[in-house]
Amino acid sequence: MRKYSSHRKTQKKMIKNEGEEFRVRLPKNGELFGRVDALHGGKRMSVKCSDGRVRMCRIPGRMKRVWVRLDDYVIVKPWEVESEKKGDIIWKYREAEVSWLKSKGYLKEL
Repeated sequence: MRKYSSHRKTQKKMIKNEGEEFRVRLPKNGELFGRVDALHGGKRMSVKCSDGRVRMCRIPGRMKRVWVRLDDYVIVKPWEVESEKKGDIIWKYREAEVSWLKSKGYLKEL
């Protein structure tokens, strides 16, 4: 007989490191900053990009485990066809990364 419950194995410890160093990914060639404006269900959402356009973006399969919500900051890669209307979300920023980007002036236009 077990002397402990089975849920004990699956519990995770939450550790917060305030002084943690991290690298912030910046947009490369053809990529833009964006902020999620609306969720449309499935893997689709409206994103306001740094060039002033609102694009219908989708989450590709490699990011399906990343939860993207309203007002999250992301990197958008516009499609080659219909680049002014559609794109893919390729990166989601965490809170610490967003505060760093704002302090450095990268997110002023959003």
